[in-house]
Amino acid sequence: MSSAREYKNYIDGQWVGPDSGKMIERHSPANGKLLALYPDSTAADVERAVGAARRAFDEGPWPRMTAAERSRIMLEIARRIRENAERLAVIEAEEVGKLIGYARSDIQGAANHFEYAAALARDITGSANMMNDKLTAVVVREPVGVVGLITPWNFPLGILCQKLPYALATGNTVVIKPSEFTSGTTFELAAIAEAAGLPKGVINIVSGYGHTAGQALISDMNVDKISFTGSTATGKKIVQASAGNLKRVSLELGGKSPSIVFPDADLDRTVEGVLNAVFFMQGECCVSGSRLLVDAGIHDQLVDALIEKVKKLKIGDPLDPEVEIGPMIHEGHKNKVLEYVATGLSEGAQLAIGGSQATEGALAAGHFVQPTVFTHVNNSMRIAREEIFGPVLSVIPFQSEEEAIRIANDTPYGLAASVWTENIDRAFRVAKAVRAGTVWVNGHLAAYPELPFGGYKQSGLQREMGRAGIESFTEVKTIQIHHL
Repeated sequence: MSSAREYKNYIDGQWVGPDSGKMIERHSPANGKLLALYPDSTAADVERAVGAARRAFDEGPWPRMTAAERSRIMLEIARRIRENAERLAVIEAEEVGKLIGYARSDIQGAANHFEYAAALARDITGSANMMNDKLTAVVVREPVGVVGLITPWNFPLGILCQKLPYALATGNTVVIKPSEFTSGTTFELAAIAEAAGLPKGVINIVSGYGHTAGQALISDMNVDKISFTGSTATGKKIVQASAGNLKRVSLELGGKSPSIVFPDADLDRTVEGVLNAVFFMQGECCVSGSRLLVDAGIHDQLVDALIEKVKKLKIGDPLDPEVEIGPMIHEGHKNKVLEYVATGLSEGAQLAIGGSQATEGALAAGHFVQPTVFTHVNNSMRIAREEIFGPVLSVIPFQSEEEAIRIANDTPYGLAASVWTENIDRAFRVAKAVRAGTVWVNGHLAAYPELPFGGYKQSGLQREMGRAGIESFTEVKTIQIHHL
């Protein structure tokens, strides 16, 4: 693009500069070009945004509209997202470093969430109970109130829309703190929502760093709920900070998802599937299939076929439709991934392919890491236990179904897993035994608005999407009616 995009905070329907007067520069992870300027917001900015959301909830029209009225506005937001889809996709591809094809899919997915939540808005039900001939009890769901949404850098609009439409559908108002690396499409969505007729104060956006803007949001006593997607370490800090007013908390956190391959799996389909599972978004994905658990009897055959595929992956500019691996989000993260590679070697894992920064030609200007595969890995190694969030695969052999399940569950995480087999009985048996919020069979990564998403153990609290997702933004009230 010819010049950098410059954004202001969006508070109470107005575009306003940050209290600090400072801006955050976002440079392309692929080539270093200046892409955008975002406000470096302070606690004062967050306080204003929360105040606007509080007034909009306590006094404004949004919570008092009929479900049908809210639904119509949300459908108009979805329509306008689709209308602006290509522009939004380019912004995400540039800022995140994700492949343009993935970015296009994410934008359509964001619209899908608004359409689905708009339908659910008109079908939020409670119950009526005739306790006896003089007492009727009615159970209703009401909006939580002011909701803080803190979103990550890898799927800026996609993950925001796993939260925002569901919060809006029930009549909540929101303050959004996007990642300081990829705030562009979040600000663009505010303009879209305003044009669609969303009342002022319902959506408020403040960009900035986690230790300033983020901390202010999670600590604010006027925020009734926090929904966060990011690292497990940060999620634990949010739980601690929520104690001030016992905020409701939803957390979608880290993962170390296994792809479990049995000897009866279709080899070609499985190789393609596990390749996509780990190298999708160059591994910067919470459900990345970063552990490959494979039956020892087919280990060598599968690894050999996988390596041949990895050799052909094209690394480069995410706007190039032929590219299959983009850059890491920033230099610090690139260095972290390479440190994990060094750790794997020091622990005794064998590097089968990759393991270095990609610097050929134009790649030298970006933060590219070669797709990397380790063999001779055991599940006690750090590369098998910790979330690397990069294009690094650890291959672990197993001798039996029972051992595969034990290894799969031997992790502090429980976000997702995939099972690769042609035996339907085994598929169900293993899927039920693996402690993860989502288990795919003969596939990986697919997600739909209708299906709840979230993790076991240290992969999070609550669920997003589906009916469970919309209910997480409600409080349950019991009304007892005594009559003569």
